[in-house]
Amino acid sequence: MSDMIMTAGLCKQYGKTLRVKDVDLAVPEGSVYGFLGPNGAGKSTTMKMILGLVRPTGGSITVCGQKLCSRNRLSILKQVGSLIESPSYYGHLTGMENLRIVSTLKGVPQKEIARVLRLVRLDRQGGKKVSQYSLGMKQRLGLACALLGHPKLLILDEPTNGLDPAGIQEMRELIRSLPKQYGMTVMVSSHMLSEIDQMATSVGVIRKGELVFQGGMAALHEKSSHHIAVRTFDNEAAFHVLTEQGVACEIQQNVLLLPALRDERLAGCLKSLFEKGIDIVRVEDRRKSLEDIFLELTGTAVSL
Repeated sequence: MSDMIMTAGLCKQYGKTLRVKDVDLAVPEGSVYGFLGPNGAGKSTTMKMILGLVRPTGGSITVCGQKLCSRNRLSILKQVGSLIESPSYYGHLTGMENLRIVSTLKGVPQKEIARVLRLVRLDRQGGKKVSQYSLGMKQRLGLACALLGHPKLLILDEPTNGLDPAGIQEMRELIRSLPKQYGMTVMVSSHMLSEIDQMATSVGVIRKGELVFQGGMAALHEKSSHHIAVRTFDNEAAFHVLTEQGVACEIQQNVLLLPALRDERLAGCLKSLFEKGIDIVRVEDRRKSLEDIFLELTGTAVSL
């Protein structure tokens, strides 16, 4: 599988501040790529550079197999749909009229309008003025504009912002369906790990302009380490008993941390401690959560 987006050493500097630093993105074709990071980490700036809206300070960008430059930018972007920050619209016009304007600008047949309205579930609201739309409806209208023309690549910057729980769920389901139903590749940014976990197949984590993790969601889940925590009245003595039996363990914060053991092996270890007269206070199954991993990668509190 080839990459729909590739960047090499991508940088953006404003004044003396380097907002994006040597980012090497690889967005697999046919994936939902979650671009994850805290607010201000450089997600929007990176996406704007990919769309040619912001000029990079350094590095290169390849989109749909072509290296992006001023000469071919427009021809490449004909294959790309995008929703960056808040959607733009004419409030005094209806949703359908807004889409007619966009379809004319894109050179897309107007028969496409009915299709994208159905896709974002606005087909019954197309005749209503956009000024009367809820925030969620405006967000879906913005997505409908991005979907005009069957783009190969869809770039969405925090598309669930401002949506209620039902709207968030609808947006997730729609994004997840696009690669399979329409062969699209979707790059979607968020500062919420729970969002990306529920819709992405690949993920890139950015922190202070630097890419600190990139890979499949499965690889991120594998970072979730699994331990058994045992607390006794004499952890030092328990440590010696267990290490003599070949169990790799360590003392941390007044507990013994053991690797994930099979039930029979764990039962034997606890029996050994009991036979040595070491009283066991507590046994816990501990697994590092995705939120913990996100916190380690970004150095910030995770948004839930």
